[in-house]
Amino acid sequence: MPKIILLSVFALFFTLPALAQQNAEPCGPATDLTEDFSKNVDAGSRCFELRMYTAEPAVEGEGGIDNLHQRFREEEVAIFEKHGAEVVAVWQRLDNPNTLVWMLAYRDRAHRQVVWEAFAADPAWHALREKYAVPLSIEAYMMSATDYSKLK
Repeated sequence: MPKIILLSVFALFFTLPALAQQNAEPCGPATDLTEDFSKNVDAGSRCFELRMYTAEPAVEGEGGIDNLHQRFREEEVAIFEKHGAEVVAVWQRLDNPNTLVWMLAYRDRAHRQVVWEAFAADPAWHALREKYAVPLSIEAYMMSATDYSKLK
């Protein structure tokens, strides 16, 4: 019985991210979007993702926003870049000291999928996540640049 439970948890760990990405909204060039969205989106827009990570407070030096920043500083940004994402910027929210905000750019939604799959499978990410285990909540927003935006 314990083997069945362990296998179920293991399967869920790997299938939930895939399911979430399959149902994710489109982003990127206007041709990849529905008519409702595409009329104001640049034809060559990249796919942008704004992510907000709110860290649980540190407990006895473990976790917390400082460890999250160190994880990004040390290697998380580099791992994403290695797999083809552009890390546009990383910010510290000033209205919430426990929240890191960052933006990534991809060629299109399909490229995002490839980047995230490679990132999730990267042994460097697994080691980094273990070194800086930070319980957090995530908000993520997918965006495409408007036809008048300077950043595309």
